[in-house]
Amino acid sequence: MKIAFDAKRFFHNASGLGNYSRDLVRILAHYFPENEYVLLNKNKSERGESILENSNVHFIETSKGRMSRQFKMGIDAQKEKADIFHGLSGELPLKWEKTPIKKVVTIHDLIFVRYPQYYSFFDRQIHLWKFKRATQIADKIIAISEQTKKDIIHYLKVPETKIEVIYQGCHKAFKEQQSEEFTQQTKQKFNLPEKFILNVGTIEDRKNLLNIVKAIKGTDIPLVVIGKKTKYYQKVAGFISKNTMEKQVHFLEGVSMDELAVIYKLADIFVYPSFFEGFGIPVIEALFSKTVVITSNRSCLPEAGGKDSVYINPDDYHDIRSKIQFLWDNEAERKRRADKGFEFVQKFNDETIANELMNFYQKIL
Repeated sequence: MKIAFDAKRFFHNASGLGNYSRDLVRILAHYFPENEYVLLNKNKSERGESILENSNVHFIETSKGRMSRQFKMGIDAQKEKADIFHGLSGELPLKWEKTPIKKVVTIHDLIFVRYPQYYSFFDRQIHLWKFKRATQIADKIIAISEQTKKDIIHYLKVPETKIEVIYQGCHKAFKEQQSEEFTQQTKQKFNLPEKFILNVGTIEDRKNLLNIVKAIKGTDIPLVVIGKKTKYYQKVAGFISKNTMEKQVHFLEGVSMDELAVIYKLADIFVYPSFFEGFGIPVIEALFSKTVVITSNRSCLPEAGGKDSVYINPDDYHDIRSKIQFLWDNEAERKRRADKGFEFVQKFNDETIANELMNFYQKIL
């Protein structure tokens, strides 16, 4: 089998869609080496270099031309005699020749429809048009959660029979045990507190960091935050400054994937009170790290967290505070839930997901 991928996000997105793209190709190449995997894009980058070292993974430059991703990439895949073309981020090329090829698209979320206030009018219209068009062109659609499947049916009016849920995993660093030496180096490099709670993700309204900061105000619980800053950061920083919490809240930058994996493992509690997610990869990363999770009781987050994570109302920082304090004061309960969470998260391991993907591909041929 020969599978071609739209590799724009594979090469050019550091997190999110980039991690999904790289992990998907990596696990397929590892567990199904007899197939050929073609990465189509106008250029490549250092991201994913190790995956391209596999003899069954190849980069092919998209044909030159204006809007080549929309008008050339699909035809390039057909010229390569690919059996399947997989758009990894909600889009498919618009132009195809008559040569047979099955078309698959992964849709991660429809947050731009559910929460339009987070997007400009122009971005909302472009996203909606691209996603609708992709669902029309595709032979089959992958949704990364049951929540996303429901949203595709509701907002894009796609028949349920056209959609299959295949969860995503996370980077292999979270499943590895880093050395004690590297762990100590990471602790020293970032001057980490002995005990702390952790939040990871873009610092934006939807991720709701401010309510974690409000929840720990007046406590001696340190918070470590890792994520790209947006305008919303100023709102959080203003609250921290006003309440003299600068020594309690630590913002880290320049964190590598292996350092991030260590920090997850060192954290006592991972707190993720997002208002809405398509899946919630940080929750999976925490569970693989054997760190107990507190997360929201809405969207897909209970799917990602399982029954032994602790759930909160993200609108209510008093609820967040009481759950944090309960786990902070109870080491045995933290360990019990972390161990159970680690058992649960095995459903998102690489081999399981690779098998589900390959079964999906084989069914549509």
